[in-house]
Amino acid sequence: MNKDQSTSPTPKMNPFQVLQYIRDKNIKYVRFEVSDIYGVARSKTITSRHFNKFATEGLNLYLGIFGFDPQGNVVEGSGFHKETNFTDALFFPEYDTFTTIPWCPGMARVLAQPILDGKAVQVSPRNIAMKQLARLQELGMSLYSAHEMEFYLVEKDTEKPITQGKNIYSTIRNNAETEFLHQIVDDLPAVGVIPESFACEYGPGQLEIAYSPAFGIQAADNAHTFKTSVKELAQKKGYIASFMSKPYEQWNGSSSHFNHSLWDAAGKKNLLYDVKEPYKLSKIAQHWIAGVLSHLPAITLLMAPTVNCLKRFTQFAFTPTRATWGIENRSCALRVKNYGEKGTYVENRLGAAGCNPYLSLAATVAAGIDGIAKELPLPPQVTGDATGPMAPPSAARIPDNMEDALKAFAKDKVICEALGEEFCKCFGAMKLHELKMEKEAESNGTANMWEHDLFFEYL
Repeated sequence: MNKDQSTSPTPKMNPFQVLQYIRDKNIKYVRFEVSDIYGVARSKTITSRHFNKFATEGLNLYLGIFGFDPQGNVVEGSGFHKETNFTDALFFPEYDTFTTIPWCPGMARVLAQPILDGKAVQVSPRNIAMKQLARLQELGMSLYSAHEMEFYLVEKDTEKPITQGKNIYSTIRNNAETEFLHQIVDDLPAVGVIPESFACEYGPGQLEIAYSPAFGIQAADNAHTFKTSVKELAQKKGYIASFMSKPYEQWNGSSSHFNHSLWDAAGKKNLLYDVKEPYKLSKIAQHWIAGVLSHLPAITLLMAPTVNCLKRFTQFAFTPTRATWGIENRSCALRVKNYGEKGTYVENRLGAAGCNPYLSLAATVAAGIDGIAKELPLPPQVTGDATGPMAPPSAARIPDNMEDALKAFAKDKVICEALGEEFCKCFGAMKLHELKMEKEAESNGTANMWEHDLFFEYL
C-alpha cells in the first residue's frame, strides 16, 4: 500500500465550476446520492437545468432512508419515521464528489449532505466517518486507506454463478467474463476509483477487484462508489453482483478488508514505521494496533453488521476468530504489512463485504485513536494459525452471532460515545429488526431464505 500521489483528493469544485462542467459535458441529469446505514446507495435524480436551484436550496428527500433495511422496509425504533413525523431532509451536494457516469450517458452523480433544521444529520454514515477523521486530524494525523472487497457474480435470472467449483487465482476462471471485468476496470477511473488488479477468489463466481488507496473521506467515498458501480454495471450485463457476506453456506464468505496507514497531516510521512522499534513499528503504530485489538469485539457489529455477515467467522476460512495480530499473518484479525518507510500498513481483516465502508473506517479510527490516547501496549504477535490452538487464550473472542455482537457493542463506552447516542440507537434498532426477522423466519419455516431475500440483491 505504497502512497500514490495520483490518488490525492481532487480539488473541491465550487457551484460555478460544476455548472460550467454540466454545460461543457452536456450533462442532462444529476443524481443526488447518499449511503444509508446498510451502505445501500439511495438517491433522487434531477434534470440538470434545475441543478443550481437544488444545489443552493437543497433537494427534498425522505429522512427515513436512514431508518430503512436493505429492501427499504421501515425499521421501528430507528428514530427516523414516526419520531420525526415522517419528514424530509434537505440534501446539498458535496461538490468535490461530482462526477459523470460513463455507463449512463448524459448523467452525473454527486454525493449529498443531509441537513435537517439547519444541522447536518449526524447518523449519516459519511458524517460518522468524517467526525472520526476530524478527531484524527486534531492529533496531526491523516488516514490513507482502501477497502479490499470480494463479491459473487451470478446470472440475474437463474442466480447461477458465472463459474463453478473453487479454484482460487485460476487463470481460466480469471478470464471467465473478461468483457464485464474489463469494462469495470476501464470505467471506474472516470468515477474516481483506480483499479489495480482483479482475480477470482475461492467460491464459484467469487471475484475481487483491488483499487488504489486515498486519503481521508475519499477512501470511503471510493468504496461506496465501487460497490454501487459494480452492481450497476452487473445489472446492465444481466448479472447480479452481490456483496452479501455469506450467500452460500458451503462456500467461502466475502470480505471487505480495511487496509490503512497513518500519515502526518500533510500526507508526507508514514507514521507507522520506525526501524529502531520492535517489529519496525513506531510507538504510534503499536498503540494504534493495541487500540483496535482492544475494541475488536465491539466494532465487530460495525465491520460485520448483519446476521449473515457474522456467519463468515469460522475456523480455517482465513477469517479471524480472536483479537490477534501478526506480521503477514492472514489468519489474524490485524495483519501487519511491514514494507518499509513508504509501505507499512495494517490490514483489518474483520470487515465483511456486507459492511458499510464509512462505518468500517469510522470504527477502526475510533478504536485506534483510543489506543494512542491511552498509550496501550502492543501484545505479542501470533505466528502460525491464529484461529486454532496457537491463538493466545487471553485474546478476546470475536462475536459470531448477533446477540453477542450487540452486547459487546453496547458495553463499549468508548466506541458508543465516539459514534454518538443518536447513531447507536438507530443502528441498534436495525440489528434488533434483523433478529426479529430471523425468529419469524424460523417459526414459519423460511429460515434458509430470509437472509437471501433481504441481502443478496441489495447489498
